[in-house]
Amino acid sequence: MMQTGLHKTPEAKFNMKRFLYHPTHPVTATTIFIVGLCTLTSLNLKADDAQVGRYSVIAAVPTKAQTDLLATTLTIRLPERIQTMGEAVRYLLQRSGYRLAKVESIEPDTLALFALPLPAVHRSLGPMTLRDALKTLAGPMFNLVQDPVHRLVTFERCSPDQLAVGTNIEMEVVQDEE
Repeated sequence: MMQTGLHKTPEAKFNMKRFLYHPTHPVTATTIFIVGLCTLTSLNLKADDAQVGRYSVIAAVPTKAQTDLLATTLTIRLPERIQTMGEAVRYLLQRSGYRLAKVESIEPDTLALFALPLPAVHRSLGPMTLRDALKTLAGPMFNLVQDPVHRLVTFERCSPDQLAVGTNIEMEVVQDEE
């Protein structure tokens, strides 16, 4: 029986080893790539990261809207039953965690604002934060006042020196005809 001397020569053994362990061999290259990728991924993970899938990682921290409730982004269309500014403010504050301050603690100017009819342009708001929506409803003459401890919201009238430069305010008193 004649044996082939393919593996008996040192040159043949070298060629076989070179073929199996050559860095450009697909299995070797794939293995090296996966090990490198796993190493990089594990280096980028932080203590507050949570892996939610095989290749997906999210930061395990609260969102801005969860830490600052008035920073919630909303797009809203107010229903037709909302007729006054006060009703609109109460409607916006629903499910926000905040509520309007008691009537006894609200300034007369703010109560007058809440009694005004809701402008048609304010029926549709957003996308904007809840804070910006409340400021938009009140307008430039009122500041939003927030009590984060008791989660209360109200408005106070701006003094003339608090108004932004370039804001023209015409003061006009209009008497309702009765």
